[in-house]
Amino acid sequence: MPNPSTRFSPASAAPITTDAFDGVLLVDKPCGPTSHDIVAAIRRTFRIDKVGHGGTLDPNATGLLVILLGRGTRLSDRIMGGDKTYEGVMRFGRTTNSQDIEGATIAELPCDGITSEQIQARMTAMLGDSFQTPPMVSAIKIGGVPLYKLARKGQDVPREPRFIHLYRFQLLRWESPLAMFDVVSSKGTYVRTLCHDIGQQLGCGACLDALRRTVSGNLRVADALPAEAILKLSKSELASRIIPCQKFLIAAAPAPVS
Repeated sequence: MPNPSTRFSPASAAPITTDAFDGVLLVDKPCGPTSHDIVAAIRRTFRIDKVGHGGTLDPNATGLLVILLGRGTRLSDRIMGGDKTYEGVMRFGRTTNSQDIEGATIAELPCDGITSEQIQARMTAMLGDSFQTPPMVSAIKIGGVPLYKLARKGQDVPREPRFIHLYRFQLLRWESPLAMFDVVSSKGTYVRTLCHDIGQQLGCGACLDALRRTVSGNLRVADALPAEAILKLSKSELASRIIPCQKFLIAAAPAPVS
């Protein structure tokens, strides 16, 4: 009798075990779909029951989306707890209700006098430990209700500041009104709030114009496939892209102290 834990892919004569679909899949998310949209598309296309992700990207953000499959969903807290690296664009002169370019404009002010030295000085001042107040337009829940649902009703409720740490926050290029930057941060950091706060400090306002996640823990977008390409894979090809849980845990383990 065939082993019920194995089945054959129509694209290959080699058996594919159920375990082959337990692990971590690296996806390069495009601008537009939500993280949930990507999860649902993978679940539907490959008929895998348990699919999740290791950290949300906003719809207009791109880059590394860590997809968790099968028993890999148990790794969620570990992956979400890792440090993140982002490349982004900050737009000065505009303040929005969501702190990014997708939100409704609250104020527009000239930013002609802003210099690259001023921007970098504000970035440098944010390095290290601090507390950040999450934006109202976020998925954080208060009383079981996501903040963004309250924001849609015009409500602004007190939010508990959260501890964050910035390892690097560097200006790459300044072409007014846009500032290109990269940032390495601890878990739970809202990059759009960093942009908003710098805009407030410089007196002209700012919002996040674009964002791309390049690193999550020890996982890199350079090793990911675009979401569109992932969805065109055969099931055996998908299996070859999955990092097994044990391999991930070994790679993520801290180096022994010598």
